[in-house]
Amino acid sequence: MADFKQNYFQKKNKDRGPRSNNRILSPEVQVISSDGENLGILNTNEAINKAKNEGLDLIEIAPNANPPVCKIMDMGKFKYDAQKKANQAKKKQKIISLKEIKMRPVTETHDYEFKVKNAKKFIAKGDKVKFTIRFKGRELQHSHLGNELMSKIKEDMKDIGKVELHPKFDGKQMIMVIQPL
Repeated sequence: MADFKQNYFQKKNKDRGPRSNNRILSPEVQVISSDGENLGILNTNEAINKAKNEGLDLIEIAPNANPPVCKIMDMGKFKYDAQKKANQAKKKQKIISLKEIKMRPVTETHDYEFKVKNAKKFIAKGDKVKFTIRFKGRELQHSHLGNELMSKIKEDMKDIGKVELHPKFDGKQMIMVIQPL
């Protein structure tokens, strides 16, 4: 029980980024100066003193190398640049969402055209569209109407998207997913 409490209540060591200055554990490090020049393998304390003389920090760049590679630079600038890179990568990634359009097998032509027009907008934005045709009561006996509607949707969407999930029954509804080309 005591062991559990000790582990549970210990402070969690959150990752604070790369090790710097006195947090570097290796006795020797490969040092790169602030202007990019390779200074060779130095004693860690000697490397830290060199960095402090320049008014900078010794930052561990490649901790898994043998010996670890460290660079003399400003820690604040290093963290700022890393944050900038992360934000750029986040900005460039594309998040694809799934939009759903619900219909019935007896949907009128105007409603159908309106929903297909909206689906084309979604696909043009880069989203996937899930078409759902819900059957109620005796409409289930006329599943061919759902198949006809799905094939009409496929035909109308073939110039802008392709079928990812072909029409299939899922309980009392028929589902099809279309993704951008």
